[in-house]
Amino acid sequence: MARTVLYDKAAKKAGGRADPGKPVLSWWGRAVAMLVAFAATVAFAVLLARLTLEPSPASESLTHSNLRPGDSIRNYLAQPAFRDTAKQLGGNIVLGIPFGVLLPVLVPRARGLLRLTALTALVMLLVELVQGALITGRAFDIDDVLLNTSGALLGYLLIGRRLGRTVHPRRRHWWQRFTKRPGTGAG
Repeated sequence: MARTVLYDKAAKKAGGRADPGKPVLSWWGRAVAMLVAFAATVAFAVLLARLTLEPSPASESLTHSNLRPGDSIRNYLAQPAFRDTAKQLGGNIVLGIPFGVLLPVLVPRARGLLRLTALTALVMLLVELVQGALITGRAFDIDDVLLNTSGALLGYLLIGRRLGRTVHPRRRHWWQRFTKRPGTGAG
């Protein structure tokens, strides 16, 4: 399995690899990246609230909860109007992408497919529960949680993983203190 190695300027000039524990960005660059990610997260939270938590009294009679995974997706795919299907399914996937991009930058411990999946699913589940219990004209749909989580995984795999490692480099684990690193010991 190939591993991406980030180079810093000094290591590149010296012809060596970057130290996995050394930040690629300076502290100033990391601070700016964190500030931008925080501002983007706030903007995303406002957008998420406006899209999912606004009442819709006109559609109150049309709403129903979905607790069976795949039912809503199957219903949308069975519709003849492709535009509505793309809007619903694609919109839910796109709505999850910012989680996969921003979470690894803001919360370094959220890096990794399983952690990101669990955290995104938990947040989206809470949004859906609030939406279904408290908002008029909205209903709980487990498929929305699945699609949002899929979008977060897509964002993480495309951008978030690399961005998170750029801002927060890999840390050495406790057991690595007891193992020799190649090229550092007296040969």
